[in-house]
Amino acid sequence: MIAAVTLALGLSAWHEHAERAGALVSGTLLREPRPVADFVLTGDDGRPFTRTDLAGRWTVVFVGYTHCADVCPTTLSHLKAARSRLGGEGERLTVLFVSVDPERDTPDSLRRYVRYFDQGFRAATGTVEALTALGRQLGFVFFRNSAADGEGYGIDHSAELMLLDPKVRLVGYLIPPFRIEALAADFETILGKRVAP
Repeated sequence: MIAAVTLALGLSAWHEHAERAGALVSGTLLREPRPVADFVLTGDDGRPFTRTDLAGRWTVVFVGYTHCADVCPTTLSHLKAARSRLGGEGERLTVLFVSVDPERDTPDSLRRYVRYFDQGFRAATGTVEALTALGRQLGFVFFRNSAADGEGYGIDHSAELMLLDPKVRLVGYLIPPFRIEALAADFETILGKRVAP
């Protein structure tokens, strides 16, 4: 009981701070939302995944890959925890994991990977060209690098979270390092439509 009250007070304090600042605790909002042009990726169900699949809901986009050793699993764990703290309201927020490793990340492996963290998370990938084009729109970058031992490869990628509103417009970024309480407060602010016209 004490832990629940402490958690509620903590979320409330983060939320009040965000409202007073007129911004987000974990990041920044754009002065003007930027429309996202259509794109075609492949969803974790093997079907085309387009802009239309994001319409009508707030979306948090995170780029990475399933062979990522630390940043990706840690961020997805934080997203699950923050979203869970919103209770039923958290269902109104989509988390989309975009893999920038299409060579290894098949729809099936992506589905298993994101569902390990949360059954409600979605994932997609695409050709390097399609991912690069989407990156230009959303402001993320990635590039492949060879492993130090010459075996295999890794991918360096942006670590910020991109926020899309229900009209599929880029409205802001959440910047690491992430704190679960701050993310939860920001998600609460977003879902309350206190940001983005």
